[in-house]
Amino acid sequence: MPIVNRFADFQADTVAWRRDIHRHPELLYEVHRTAATVAEKLRAFGVDEVATGIGRTGVVGVIRGRRTTSGKVVGLRADMDALPLGETTGKPYASEVAGLMHACGHDGHTAMLLGAARYLAETRNFDGTAVVIFQPAEEGGGGGKAMVEDGLMERWNIQEVYGMHNMPGIPAGHFHIRPGPIMASTDEFTIIVHGAGAHAAKPHLSVDPIIVGMGIGQALQTIVSRSVDPVASAVVSLTRFHAGGARNIISDTAELGGTVRTLRAAERDLAERRLREIAAGVAAAYGATVEIDYDRNYPVTSNHVKQTAFAAGVARSVAGDSRVEAEADPLLGGEDFSYMLEARPGAFIFIGNGDTAGLHTSTYDFNDDIIPAGSSYWARLVETAMPA
Repeated sequence: MPIVNRFADFQADTVAWRRDIHRHPELLYEVHRTAATVAEKLRAFGVDEVATGIGRTGVVGVIRGRRTTSGKVVGLRADMDALPLGETTGKPYASEVAGLMHACGHDGHTAMLLGAARYLAETRNFDGTAVVIFQPAEEGGGGGKAMVEDGLMERWNIQEVYGMHNMPGIPAGHFHIRPGPIMASTDEFTIIVHGAGAHAAKPHLSVDPIIVGMGIGQALQTIVSRSVDPVASAVVSLTRFHAGGARNIISDTAELGGTVRTLRAAERDLAERRLREIAAGVAAAYGATVEIDYDRNYPVTSNHVKQTAFAAGVARSVAGDSRVEAEADPLLGGEDFSYMLEARPGAFIFIGNGDTAGLHTSTYDFNDDIIPAGSSYWARLVETAMPA
């Protein structure tokens, strides 16, 4: 079963939807225009039920097959939000909103799932119910968690749930997946160093928080190199360091911030414990104190074994055996589809975007050529999971 011919027939429509969404990016939960567009199209396609305002601004469409005697319900999820980044692609459909752009391809994810919804509503060649889920606030807002907490799974009796994300660097239309952890937990920390300020000409009267912060920053790098098992995966990145305001004043405080990413609970716990110990210990050695805010953000995105094998088989039916990597390496990026996988069994898969600019860059653009493959994956997944 290769790419569904019907998707080639209306690819121009799907590309137009994608580029319209691209021109009008919206952040986090403020995806009002995008959500309204999605809901309008789902109603035009004739889906059986359209619900809005799920998880604040999420949209859900329900498509019943020719029969529903199987009682099976499968959820398919796409994300809708953009990023606070200025676009420099120069494309004719580039962002019309200054400082915002679809730099992660959520416009493409939404378009591919809309295409699948159109096809499934037309053909209904399955025995069961397909629930298409359009989620806000993936980029740091926890929209997946908000939809789950709003009763997404229970309200529509979703039994399995599947997600997909494009990935630059993977050949266009190829698929990568793996059982178990496929993306990392994404914890964030802020360390405030409390020292003692002084005139820059009298450093001996200070407890210099900048010196303390530098020591903490360097010591944090030993968490991965000397505390984490070398065969495990972890990243500790210090990404912010702010202190002072004048060249002749040693400030009272300094603020450090960053992120910790792991693929297992053991390393997650270890990294937090060591970060707290190191920050407090280094500060004490200089006569300073620290205040630590450690936020456990998105959990590990962990694919369920049975559903991963099933999803890989569906991808092979669309792309061919040689274009599917079923034991792909995990990534240390984060993804709030993790909350849906904690609520129901399912799997998250990557579709190749080709040799394009990377995600979260000002020159990134979703590859419209992969839309038929992505939509075909969604359609085949429903038809295979719930055969008519």
